[in-house]
Amino acid sequence: MTPPVMTKRFAQMGEVIIGAGLLLVIGMILLPLPPVLLDILLVFHIGISLVVMLVTLYVRESVQFSIFPSLLLMVTLFRLGLNVACSRAILTKGTQAADLINAFGGFVVSGNYVVGLVIFVILVIIQFIVITNGAQRVAEVAARFTLDAMPGKQMSIDADLNAGVITEQEARAKREEIEKEADFYGSMDGSARFIRGDAIAAIIIILVNIVGGFVIGVVQLGMSLQEALQTYILLTIGVGIAMQIPALLISTSAGVIVSRVASSEEHLGKDISSQVLKQPQALVIAAALLFVFLFVPALPKFPFLVITLSTGGIAYIVQSATKKAEAVQREQDEKEARLQRKPENVMNLLKVDPVELEIGYGLIPLVNPEQGGTLLDRVSLIRRQLALDLGVVVPPVRIRDNVQLAPNEYVIKIKGIDAAKKNVQLNHYLAINPGKIKGAIQGIPGSEPVFNLPGVWIMETQRRKAEMSGYTVVDIPTVISTHLSEMIKQHAPDILTRQDTKNLIENLKKDYPALVEELVPQLMSVGDIQKVLKGLLNEKVPIRDLVTICENLADHARVTKNIDALIEESRMALGNHICKQFVSAEGTLYVATLAPGLEQVLTEKVNAQSEAEQMFFEPEFIKKLLGSVTHAMEAMLKRGHQPVILAAPQIRLTLRRLIERSLPNVAVLSYREIPTDQQVKVLARVEMST
Repeated sequence: MTPPVMTKRFAQMGEVIIGAGLLLVIGMILLPLPPVLLDILLVFHIGISLVVMLVTLYVRESVQFSIFPSLLLMVTLFRLGLNVACSRAILTKGTQAADLINAFGGFVVSGNYVVGLVIFVILVIIQFIVITNGAQRVAEVAARFTLDAMPGKQMSIDADLNAGVITEQEARAKREEIEKEADFYGSMDGSARFIRGDAIAAIIIILVNIVGGFVIGVVQLGMSLQEALQTYILLTIGVGIAMQIPALLISTSAGVIVSRVASSEEHLGKDISSQVLKQPQALVIAAALLFVFLFVPALPKFPFLVITLSTGGIAYIVQSATKKAEAVQREQDEKEARLQRKPENVMNLLKVDPVELEIGYGLIPLVNPEQGGTLLDRVSLIRRQLALDLGVVVPPVRIRDNVQLAPNEYVIKIKGIDAAKKNVQLNHYLAINPGKIKGAIQGIPGSEPVFNLPGVWIMETQRRKAEMSGYTVVDIPTVISTHLSEMIKQHAPDILTRQDTKNLIENLKKDYPALVEELVPQLMSVGDIQKVLKGLLNEKVPIRDLVTICENLADHARVTKNIDALIEESRMALGNHICKQFVSAEGTLYVATLAPGLEQVLTEKVNAQSEAEQMFFEPEFIKKLLGSVTHAMEAMLKRGHQPVILAAPQIRLTLRRLIERSLPNVAVLSYREIPTDQQVKVLARVEMST
């Protein structure tokens, strides 16, 4: 690796080199160059072409060599200037133009200008018809599809960000990478046309040089027709070949870089060798077929024998290495099996994990990093995101395979109990219809597991089409991780233990020792604080602001030990945090209120609570209440707002408990939880005849 200091110095020199290079090109066009300098520039041209070619082979992704389009233009401009300088030297100095030109014109084509002309034409055909056209077409298609896929990729990034799979910084980096990719292929689409124009210019320059050299040789220098043709055609062909070899390397580099498939591990050379050598059977069959050609009488034996032995030898070496690796793996598996047969500690079986994710054997690659699995990393991101959103430290999620499940099935367990079960389609993507798309897409019908949105499982080849149609396309790890995140949020009260509560308090004590010493254990025990926190989490109230919660408890625990009352007081202290979840984009809180008659009935029940151990409501009353609340909430949802009921503080908890089983997603707020400066607008009223 190049040292950072040296890299910085070369970067600073780059600005000077670019400016000097432009001046050099102008000088080559306008001024005659001495033979030595011309030889140096020709060799430099070959060298820079080799460097560019090798760099394109070693990059893992095309965008890692994002300067290639600009570099291609500069190298093409340099070659055109060098072409002009060489043409001037040939026409003015003849065989004294440059040693490298004489070498290509004499040694490379054996002094035969007909052979040289044929070789030049072949090189031009290869570059112009095969490589240049192919690279231009690939660049054009890649640019078109990259631009078409940008909206879908942006939506996928937004979906991962909203699900907590990636952070804001990672999302920004992914967006920048997509923009760079689009810019790169767009630039390559235009730069590939420079290669095509350069090939056409090379042909025209050759013809002009031959005609000009023939006229100068015969008319000005008095050469014979044969001597003029022999001299100037050889020199012109020498220049043409000296120019076409670097041009061929640059054209090949352009074709390689636009057709490069991104690899997360190795460069092109290692990818080719590893992927080809993964199939030794192909080498064995090829060696056998080549061996058959040895018995054809008219064919030469030695070349076929050499290639047959080489191919067979490589196949033997690869198969031997594969068998050795399999033997080592079997030995390791047997060792692990022996260890598993040892008497185990049965006490470990009594432990119940707070959160488990069991998967069928078909989904094992999702959790295996060696097979490209990313589910483990996403689970770690979920724990981090939930700590920020809810203030709860989620315990590590145990992921295990279960042979009793279907191959593509997974189960989320909370404290050993199945909380959710879902089937996915391996090697597919879930295309979710946001509700506004009328056109259907071919695939396996499915649904999004969290909100039960309709979707279709599609192959990777259909992904771009689905994104362009407006579908939100997510992969299987995103589906599972999003489902897991929502289930943990839903069961956060069940996951929070006394030990977790104690850890939160101990962490708070580091910064607020006076607060913790006053509250625990003089006023409240760890168990009582746990009950308050679970009550808040049960209504999806974040407990991250533990300082405010504990200060509020320290103030009111002196007056009452009633957990429900302490929960309500804590909610009032966290009013800003609670309301922020339901405030619209323009800053308005849209709510439904209770009719005066219904509010009076609930108030009377609450006031009479002290006379009985438990409040009692008639089933018919509860049924009517749920129907009225459902009607009011549907009216809010139709207008595009979250369902929120605003009630008096003394009946808020009672109302919440009456509707929470049937309508768990309806939030119930009290007047005291609304900040004084918060704008509130009533959209519906819960009315019911009693």
